[in-house]
Amino acid sequence: MRRAEVHARRNPEKAERSKNDMSEQEKSSTYLVTHAEESSAVLTDVHGGQVHTLSDNPGVEAGEVVEATVSPDPPMEVTYSVVEVTERYTVDVFASEEAPTQQARELAEGLPEGDLATAERAGDGEIHVLAVPEDDTEEAVADIVDDQATVERAARVGANRVEVRSEPGLINVRYLP
Repeated sequence: MRRAEVHARRNPEKAERSKNDMSEQEKSSTYLVTHAEESSAVLTDVHGGQVHTLSDNPGVEAGEVVEATVSPDPPMEVTYSVVEVTERYTVDVFASEEAPTQQARELAEGLPEGDLATAERAGDGEIHVLAVPEDDTEEAVADIVDDQATVERAARVGANRVEVRSEPGLINVRYLP
């Protein structure tokens, strides 16, 4: 018999209070699975950055984005369990051969090197434009494609694909549905 069950039998009133407190501590959000093993996983909340170590892997894989509800495991509340997964998907991040869009070029006009400009897309998603040193463009594109923060941002804005376009000195990151 598990400790929690023994505790509940000895003190049912306190166990019920504890059960109610636990449901109040449930947290629903969008998470990036940053690590996954057969017996556990690590989720990072893409909205606040909080990291949740799961005591059991509910079938998620590293790199997936999950819309889920998690709850701390009693008694110490150091690990979490997934209460419900409402959606799961992966974000496709890739470097495109396409040139930056006209809108991106307009956003980049007068943008100092190292700065970022953002705009909402006509539909869903966002557009980011970065001014970079011309000689560093390819390396910067590779960094963006490989960066976990790119996937986190995509999950935050509800994007399923991230297309990275470039030309010397200009990078156009398109977060697309």
